[in-house]
Amino acid sequence: MNRAQDTENKTNNCNDCSPQCSGGSDTAHFVSDDLLRRYDVSGPRYTSYPTADRFVEAFSAADYAQALKLRRGGTSAMALPLSLYVHVPFCESLCYYCACNKIITKHHEKSVEYLRYLSREVDLHVAQIGLGQSVSQLHLGGGSPTFLNDGELTELMAMLKRNFRFAPGGEYSIEVDPRTIDVKRLDTLAALGFNRLSFGVQDFDPAVQKAVHRVQPAEQVFALVKAARARGFESINVDLIYGLPQQSPESFDRTLSQVVDLRPDRIALYAYAHLPERFKPQRRIATIELPSGGAKISMLSRSMRKFMDASYVYVGMDHFALPDDALAVAKRQGRLHRNFQGYSTQPDCDLIALGVSSIGRIGATYSQNAKTLEEYYDALDHGHFPIVRGLALSRDDLVRRAVIMALMCQGELQFESIDLAYLIEFKSYFAAELESLKALHEQGLVMVDDSGIQVTVQGWFFVRAVAMVFDRYLQTDRTRARFSKII
Repeated sequence: MNRAQDTENKTNNCNDCSPQCSGGSDTAHFVSDDLLRRYDVSGPRYTSYPTADRFVEAFSAADYAQALKLRRGGTSAMALPLSLYVHVPFCESLCYYCACNKIITKHHEKSVEYLRYLSREVDLHVAQIGLGQSVSQLHLGGGSPTFLNDGELTELMAMLKRNFRFAPGGEYSIEVDPRTIDVKRLDTLAALGFNRLSFGVQDFDPAVQKAVHRVQPAEQVFALVKAARARGFESINVDLIYGLPQQSPESFDRTLSQVVDLRPDRIALYAYAHLPERFKPQRRIATIELPSGGAKISMLSRSMRKFMDASYVYVGMDHFALPDDALAVAKRQGRLHRNFQGYSTQPDCDLIALGVSSIGRIGATYSQNAKTLEEYYDALDHGHFPIVRGLALSRDDLVRRAVIMALMCQGELQFESIDLAYLIEFKSYFAAELESLKALHEQGLVMVDDSGIQVTVQGWFFVRAVAMVFDRYLQTDRTRARFSKII
C-alpha cells in the first residue's frame, strides 16, 4: 500500500493520437507547466468507483457473506477471476510521511498472533466459497510485509496455498522495505513463489531521508535490485515521492538520475499529500521544510522528462514502465485494469482482502475490514467476518464505474458499448457530463465525437480530471480535501 499520493507518454506530432501509442520523448514537452498548475487540484485515484470514502457502516459482515454466497452460487463461467490482498500492518520504525494503516513495533511476537487470525479469516472465506478457488494475483502490502521473518512468510504462504489454488503465470507480488531484507531473504521470496517486488525508495537524498525518518543508503537498494534480477524476478518496481521535506528540484534530479541508472522495470511516482490533521505521523514534518507548489510542479515536469528520455513508457497516472514490461505491453494492447493496488495486467477480478483495514471487492460490492487489531481480532473471535463498512453498488454506480474504468485504463470508450451493456442511451444519460467535457476538449485533453470519447496523449497525464467529470458523488460534494492531488 503506497505511502503518499500523485504523470506521461511520448511521440512527435502525437497530440491527437491514442494514449496507447508509444511514440518518442518529445511527448514530455506537450505538457506545459501552465496545464500542470491548472490541474494541481485534489481528486480521487479511482482504484475503485465509488471511492472508499463513500463506503457506509450499514454494509455489514452479513452483506459480505451474502456476496460470497452469490459468487459461489454462480456458474464457473460467470465467476470473475480471484485475486488476494493481504495487509501486514507492522513496521519497525515510523516514516513521517506515511498515510497507511500501520503499527509501529519492534515486538515481532505480534506477527505470530496476527498470522493465527489471518488463518481464521481465510477459514471463514473457504466456508463460503469452497476450498481450492483459483487465484491469479496475490499482493502483500502494509505496513511492511517484510516485517515477517522467513519462517512467518513461509507459514503465511503455505496457509494460503492450502486454501487457494495459485494459477501458473499469475502475478504474485510483495512490497519490500530495503532495510528489512538481504540477499538471503530474496532467495526465500523467490522460493515462496513471489515473482514481482516493489521497493520503497521515496528519495535517495540523505537529507530527505533523515527528514522523513527513513534512512537507507542507495548502495543497499542497488545491491538488492541487482540480486533480485539475478534470481529471475519478473518485474521490479521502485516507489518515489516528490514534495517531501528538504526536497528541491535540483536534489530530486539527483535521485532521478540514480533511479534511471538503477533501471527498475516499473516506477511509481507519487506526490506527497501533507495532511497532518488526518495523519498523525505527518505532524513531525515541519511545513516550512516542504517544497513550494511551484517546486513540486517543477519536480513532476522534470521527472516526466527524465523518465521519458530514458525510454520509459508513461502507463497512466503515477506509473512508468520499460517498454517490454508487462504493464507497458498491457497498455499498448488495451488490456490495462485497475484494482485497489493500482494498475494491473490481470483481468477484472473479485478481490478477497485479508487483514486489518484491507479493502476488497466481491461482485457488485466493496468492503473494508476493521482498522484496529482489537476490532479485527474481536470479530474473528466471534466467528464473524471483520467487515466494518462497505457498499452495494447501484445500477448508476455500475454504469459510471464502467465509464471511469474505460477512461482510466484504455483512455477511450465507445458510447455504443455502454449503451448495449447497460441498456441506456449514453448521450442522454450523460448529457451534463458531455457538456462539461467541452472545457477539457478545448484544452486538448479529450476528443469527443458522435461515437465516443478519446483521451489525447496530453490528456492521459490528467486522466483523473477526465474521470472526475463522470463521478456523481463529486458532482454533489465538492469537498475534495480528503483526496491527493491529481498530478
